[in-house]
Amino acid sequence: MYAVIGTNSWGGAIYEKLLRGSSVDKETLKAAIDTALKNKMFIFDTAANYGFGKSQKIIGELCSKEIELSAKSTSPKKYKRGQVRAELEKTLLDTRRSYAEVYWLHLPLYIEENLTEMAELYREGKIHNIGISNVNIDEAKRANTVLHNANIPLFGVQNHYSLLAREWEQNGLFSWCRENNVEFWAWAVLEEGLLVPPKKQDNSSALKTLYNGKRKKLAPLYDKLEHIGKIYNITAQQTAIAFCSSKGIVPVCGCRKPYQVEQLFEAAKVYLSETEIKELEIAADNTGVKIMGADMFRFMVMKLSEDVY
Repeated sequence: MYAVIGTNSWGGAIYEKLLRGSSVDKETLKAAIDTALKNKMFIFDTAANYGFGKSQKIIGELCSKEIELSAKSTSPKKYKRGQVRAELEKTLLDTRRSYAEVYWLHLPLYIEENLTEMAELYREGKIHNIGISNVNIDEAKRANTVLHNANIPLFGVQNHYSLLAREWEQNGLFSWCRENNVEFWAWAVLEEGLLVPPKKQDNSSALKTLYNGKRKKLAPLYDKLEHIGKIYNITAQQTAIAFCSSKGIVPVCGCRKPYQVEQLFEAAKVYLSETEIKELEIAADNTGVKIMGADMFRFMVMKLSEDVY
């Protein structure tokens, strides 16, 4: 199983402190990139709105041509012909690439129109694989039909998934992906740090403050993650990543420092047993902790799609 370097937290000091509680300099980011390439972790995932628009430009400045670009089309409210092309061209300009290895429809809006444009760019060689993000099973099926009619395979689904957000297994989307040879990529596998056992001197951030009230309830889950992790000589947070990769789910994890890249690389190589997976699921469920949910952007889709369908 492979893993993907997420770049949502690449965006300058103000953005990084807001999101992560601390910032890193470009030398540290470059060291993280070099560590990823050393470990043959080539895929970097970004979007035009990551880092207040700076994430893509940082990739262009710091990443060699050796990386593989995973980028997204974040559609506005009303579809206009040519918008996907314009977004992709801006992304390629920012990242200094001639194509995107994977290009995702970031939200399931105007699925037919957006994917039809992507199909054109695919045929031109500017996109090598097409994916969809933040979708439910019905939207995944619709997207698959559009691409099938264009003789293009649906590469993957990129959704929110973690030990605390497993709805996509329960409602059939994950099984549908497997049955149709569609990769399932998971973002927020560590729930923006919630699945990382707290340290005495954690840097404060908006997200950590939001989650502070849930940490006491998660203590038994932290203990279970640490216990299983010791069997494989990995940390609790690495065990939460391995939980995903052991199920055939590709983890997309934000990495800004070399040690985070190393941890992701090592975690993705670990395969937990079925018994260990079940123990983690039971421990997670027993905490009673609820997060925003696997489909946490559905409110945006509903609001933006009022005049779509």
